[in-house]
Amino acid sequence: MPGGDGNGPASRNGGGSGRMKGPFAAGPGGNCVCPACGTTLPHIKGEPCSQRKCPACGQRMTRQ
Repeated sequence: MPGGDGNGPASRNGGGSGRMKGPFAAGPGGNCVCPACGTTLPHIKGEPCSQRKCPACGQRMTRQ
């Protein structure tokens, strides 16, 4: 603990305080893409692409 006050070192993830608020958050825009067949759908805010299934083949989608 630097300084011995119990606070510990500063965060290294860009100052985010919680889930998906660091520099790796993708933001509201973009697309969801099927890794199997390439179908692309617009990303819906608040719904991770990994929870969506491709309407063409049924595979789980990924973020583009």
